[in-house]
Amino acid sequence: MIESWRWYGPKDPVSIEDIMQTGVSDIVTALHHIPNGDIWPVDEIKKRQQEVAHSQHLGPTNLNWSIVESVPVHEAIKKGLPERDKLIDHYCQSIKNLAACGIHLIIYNFMPVLDWTRTDLARTLANGVKALSFDEKALAAFDIHILKRKDAINDYSAEIQNKAALYYESLSKEQKDRLTKTIIAGLPGAEESFTIKDFQAALDEYKPISRETLKENLCYFLERVLPVAESVGTKLAIHPDDPPFEIFGLPRVISIAEDYRWLFEKLPSKANGITLCAGSLGARADNDLPNLAREFGDRIYFTHLRNVRLSEHDRSFYEADHLDGNTDMYALVKEILNIEKRSHAVYMRPDHGHQMLDDLNKKTNPGYSCIGRLKGLAEVRGVAYAVARELESQ
Repeated sequence: MIESWRWYGPKDPVSIEDIMQTGVSDIVTALHHIPNGDIWPVDEIKKRQQEVAHSQHLGPTNLNWSIVESVPVHEAIKKGLPERDKLIDHYCQSIKNLAACGIHLIIYNFMPVLDWTRTDLARTLANGVKALSFDEKALAAFDIHILKRKDAINDYSAEIQNKAALYYESLSKEQKDRLTKTIIAGLPGAEESFTIKDFQAALDEYKPISRETLKENLCYFLERVLPVAESVGTKLAIHPDDPPFEIFGLPRVISIAEDYRWLFEKLPSKANGITLCAGSLGARADNDLPNLAREFGDRIYFTHLRNVRLSEHDRSFYEADHLDGNTDMYALVKEILNIEKRSHAVYMRPDHGHQMLDDLNKKTNPGYSCIGRLKGLAEVRGVAYAVARELESQ
């Protein structure tokens, strides 16, 4: 696997000099300052490349910006609004501009309104580290009692409704505000930050959009961008829904194996690929990650390696150590290395590490502190080394 590291640019608390010490070769980043829907200019792309390639303190970094995560898909494209054609043209030009600068792998997602959603960005685990987590009763408490979304109650079991009511009553105003901010104030990679009123308005705009309509809009987008990607040797790799089930009544289109089968049947272009996010897909017990990798290996161009520990009682989960969640990381890494053995190189990055040790005293992007990700990288790197030796002996 080609090891990479996500970097949020010069303002990231984890500096390029820090990343040089991890031993990775490639950088995953984006032009976060460019508004969604605007064309990424060549000069801005080259500026970021220079920031990656050269340290003011250490000189050449030997790091390469090879993966864009992400070029966001504008909400108007997801909703199928009249202005989508112009926005898709902009997207196509960004693909061309990135390719002209030598960057040929673009990550994107098709999640409406929100990017990845959690209810706690700093859950303290038994050993004192802090982890991202998703608590279904907390989500229901927000949805039913704070947002007060119409028909929200129909999306939760009676047991979760009862737990949510008790949980809501136990919260102070400060805790309610923190829960609200965690869910809707914008996470790394999210498109917007919302007030309650704004958030409800955004959800309302999706009321007439069914899952089938969202799938049609995804196809409309890809039918126009894939030929452009093919023409410049670029691959697009869709990130799965996170979490991989409906929340707030919003449709989901990339959550299970059947979704991928549909996607590749509709759009067989080899430029149409996957970001296999083990944590996102692993948040459903019915997603078998090694089997997914085995079935769709020829489409996996990038993988996020992290793990989640699922609740036995509901859809809750927290982000565990990389080798200690419900996903068999050994089996998954073995499948990825088998892909490389028979087909093509796969980029990987350690995803969503715990906040731990000295990072507990720092302000970092949720899930993207340095030490926790470095620990995850070391663990996965060790597994990959062992598996590679095993495969060589076969």
